[in-house]
Amino acid sequence: MSKKDPAIAELTANDFGPASRRALQDAPLRRALAKATNTFKGRREAALDEMPDWEALRTHGRAIKDETLSRLPHHLTRFIEQATAKGTQVHFAQDRAEACAWIGDLAERLEAKTVVKSKSMMTEEIGLNHALEARGLYPVETDLGEWIIQLAGETPSHIIVPAIHKSRESVAKLFEERLGAEPDLDAVRLTQLAREILRTSFLEAELGISGVNFAIAETGSFLVLENEGNARLTTSLPRVHVAIMGIEKLLPRWSDLETFLRLLPRSGTGQHLTSYQSIFTGPKRNPGDEGPDEMHVLILDNGRTDILADEVTRETLACIRCGACLNVCPVYAQVGGHSYGSVYPGPIGAILTPQLAGADQATPLPGASSLCGACRDVCPVKIDIPRILLHQRREVTRKLPWRAPFERLGFWVWARMASSPRLWRIGTYLIRPFVRFAGGSNLLSRGFCRLIPPLAAWSGGRSLPTPAKKSFRQQYEESRP
Repeated sequence: MSKKDPAIAELTANDFGPASRRALQDAPLRRALAKATNTFKGRREAALDEMPDWEALRTHGRAIKDETLSRLPHHLTRFIEQATAKGTQVHFAQDRAEACAWIGDLAERLEAKTVVKSKSMMTEEIGLNHALEARGLYPVETDLGEWIIQLAGETPSHIIVPAIHKSRESVAKLFEERLGAEPDLDAVRLTQLAREILRTSFLEAELGISGVNFAIAETGSFLVLENEGNARLTTSLPRVHVAIMGIEKLLPRWSDLETFLRLLPRSGTGQHLTSYQSIFTGPKRNPGDEGPDEMHVLILDNGRTDILADEVTRETLACIRCGACLNVCPVYAQVGGHSYGSVYPGPIGAILTPQLAGADQATPLPGASSLCGACRDVCPVKIDIPRILLHQRREVTRKLPWRAPFERLGFWVWARMASSPRLWRIGTYLIRPFVRFAGGSNLLSRGFCRLIPPLAAWSGGRSLPTPAKKSFRQQYEESRP
């Protein structure tokens, strides 16, 4: 495996400010992001044009999620009972360390030489690849996008499309450098090369690891969605299959799948249906059957119980990981996923990461939004992301007490001025010389701005507008007959 790119691997969520500023200077990155997100937005709009009942479907999907979360212990118990009865071995992990340790112990028990993985945000969340590599095991990503960024030593930049930030030229160059391939920009031949290399790993693997899109409490089954067929090979060829799922992945009934199989692909990639839908209900029952000899489901908490207990943040767990909010977010479109320093970028990452990692580990992320509401409008389960962002901003302010008095004073002054025409006239009259001076381009003006921290931060990437000689009020009064 290639060495990790330190410029990306060492980023944390608290590095969002400098990381996003670097991304804004990366023209190829912004071109790749614009092309990909515009494509997904167009496909989604075309898919929804054929769905007259889309809003009703969203409402129904959210109702199912609310019902599940309100009775989560009951549905978890039922899933475990049904899955165990079908031969699936169910395990729990409280946090990422416990989950990685359990999987590492299983791999050592199997004496696994090769481990293959299908695309899974959960394995990214717990840092499974690093944990296995520390034990001398080098898991092979089999999703094409995940495999590309594994070769590059990077982390995913998008929930659905891990290599969204890569152009065809950069992928061809990567294959030439890492694999010794001939320079070739043909997408079909590049894909064929990857397929030939990965096929060997599928045939040699003793352990296959996947994520879970949805788990069904009624039957003990779980579903994996994909477009390439690699997940189906990962889960059927190795002798042992491990599926990792968060506690929020449950649905109560088999019939609930219909709703989410219509919501997720249309929201994420604009497809009517993903190419492959693999439903697993236990390991193979007869020696001649296809499938693994052992099937394990590892259910992970990793902070989700705390999220569930908060009435405001609970709806975060309704997320079905479609990535639609990333595709419409003006912030994500400019800076990409790596700037967030988290497994989960974009609007959903801005609310989920502080809850999983702790607000002190992701202080800038709730502020990484214009609060335009586009994420809320496209979310297939109607998560009110702007409301949660505002809630988390308040929490950040409470945990930084030195900021609170200044913010309260500032808003008090603003409220008094905005509610009094007389104070507003006096205030704007007095502030005009200050704004004219601070907005100047001379060294004295720039030095003055740096003395006031809020003004220094605001003016670092923009210039103060120069006020007109006469205010709008003065011009209006003069123009009246």
